[in-house]
Amino acid sequence: MTQNSLGTILLVCTSHADLGETGNKTGLWMEELTAPYYAFLDAGYGIQIASPAGGTPPIDPGSMNKEMQGPSVARFDADADANAKFGATVPLEDSADMRRFAGIFLAGGHGTMWDFPDNKQLGSLVTEATKAGKAVGAVCHGVAGLLAGDAPVALKGKSVAGFSDEEEAAVGLTDVVPFLLATRLEKEGFKYSKADVFTPHIVTDGLLVTGQNPMSSQATAEAMITAMARK
Repeated sequence: MTQNSLGTILLVCTSHADLGETGNKTGLWMEELTAPYYAFLDAGYGIQIASPAGGTPPIDPGSMNKEMQGPSVARFDADADANAKFGATVPLEDSADMRRFAGIFLAGGHGTMWDFPDNKQLGSLVTEATKAGKAVGAVCHGVAGLLAGDAPVALKGKSVAGFSDEEEAAVGLTDVVPFLLATRLEKEGFKYSKADVFTPHIVTDGLLVTGQNPMSSQATAEAMITAMARK
């Protein structure tokens, strides 16, 4: 299949680098960008990478540990075109028209917990995509983007996955993150479900596709591709 023949996916990642008040760094969980990137690319989609601030997104140092990297991270590291896109992500304010895109996918990483939920531009993109009948995907903490702007209203009652409260406790960040994602999703009217900690879990509800954790990254993107093919 010819690359870009199916349109372009807007792949959004965080611009936030500080892990609360801990003095440690966070950002994007790399596999949650790279696995979807190649799932979409290999399926024939073009990709634009965007972030709230634009430029090079911060990477969570933990996601670059060898034991945390899937094969897509090494592939991305060796891909000059992918690195060029990553080093110059488009600011969300310059990606304002969802008519240009076939769908939107929100990559995770703890940084999203600070800069996704209050980003009205991101909320507008998710809402616009939903109203236009386009696919919306998100994995792990990237699901926090479904809380932005009017997105909770547009998506109210939808079934979702996302990083569980138990997983947050397992990584020792319950008291560091600004809120617990699963708890907040339920409070906002989403139907949240989970699997055991660090077990892949994907939920498809129409054209909304969400995954629970880094282990769900590849399958979440593949499920979104399937949902788009069924349109």
